[in-house]
Amino acid sequence: MANKETAKAILNAAEELFSEKGFAETSLRNITTKAGVNLAAVNYHFGSKKELIQAVFARFLNTFCQQLEETLDQFEQQLGGETPDLNAVLMMLPATALQSENKTELDDDHRHRLGIFMRLLGLAYNQGQGHVRKFLKQEYGTVFNRYMVLVTAASPQLSNEDRFWRIHFMLGATVFTLSGADALIAMAEHEFGIDADISGVFNKLIPFLGAGFQA
Repeated sequence: MANKETAKAILNAAEELFSEKGFAETSLRNITTKAGVNLAAVNYHFGSKKELIQAVFARFLNTFCQQLEETLDQFEQQLGGETPDLNAVLMMLPATALQSENKTELDDDHRHRLGIFMRLLGLAYNQGQGHVRKFLKQEYGTVFNRYMVLVTAASPQLSNEDRFWRIHFMLGATVFTLSGADALIAMAEHEFGIDADISGVFNKLIPFLGAGFQA
């Protein structure tokens, strides 16, 4: 197996297992068995389990944040100093996620990949993975700080404390919705006989988040 393919196989296995079992419960032996490689390959490509976890996040976020920066440039230019609309700001993230997923060479099933990433993000906060939060802040803090400037401008009526709580309430609702998007879409199709997709889920989620954020 070529080096590039080996690293990809390890990342694929780690991503799936971490999202299914959690970070602490997934051993490197579990990952190497699923990937069909030996432990030396993990050490060679990633160095440690901690760095492998970070690489799993980076595989999604590198592409996402590059595209988000371009989206922010366009949005700020069109804004022209006016107060941004909160729903438009919130919609920027899912629109960018769908666009960045289209550019990956990993998996055409965007719904599945977004669900995995959101489960991983939830686990990073719930399972005491402080190194992940530190890594995310160091590597991607600049672009997300730019985004938060727009969120703040779109919600001037809120205090910083209220905004902090509401951001995390929105994150919780988003993680729950997108990590279970497959099941939710299937339930909606069964209950109402409608065709649904991930874009439709976002179109229903964003107004809900915006209304709750400004309540």
